[in-house]
Amino acid sequence: MKKSLALIAVALLCAACAPAANTTSAPAETTTATPSAPVSLSADSGPQAPEGTVPATIGISWDQASKDAAVDVAEKAMADFARPGVEEKQWANDLAHWLTPQATADYSAVDPANVPATRVTGPATLTVDEANGYGVVAAVPTDAGTYTVQLLRTGPEAPWKVNRLTPPTS
Repeated sequence: MKKSLALIAVALLCAACAPAANTTSAPAETTTATPSAPVSLSADSGPQAPEGTVPATIGISWDQASKDAAVDVAEKAMADFARPGVEEKQWANDLAHWLTPQATADYSAVDPANVPATRVTGPATLTVDEANGYGVVAAVPTDAGTYTVQLLRTGPEAPWKVNRLTPPTS
């Protein structure tokens, strides 16, 4: 008897806590969003912040040392990437040294035997966006064509890391 009373009490408690079903439909409301501040303009049409100006660079300015370091990392990363005959674990470990955490995860499933390039055939060249010192794209020639290597860094003293190695388009 005590057990059945306890079960009934629990059932009533659960029913009391459960939300009631709403069987009536609420009228549809339409609201119009009103901006809380004026819309900012693009760099070509004016400042993006009130009374502000668009900065010449985004945080880090370019210097020759930054460019040289980016070229060096692009070439070394591509050299470690273009080794289809290396055992998978060794290949992944060597390449990971040059990669961002996301790229390390992305390239961990790559079978090096499927990489068409076997060597770097010339120096890397950079495409620099002078307004963005956090990223750069390098073109690295290989025996399978020119790879595009995207490099990123988190600060002026931070090392360059490869985020993506893109094979030639043809």
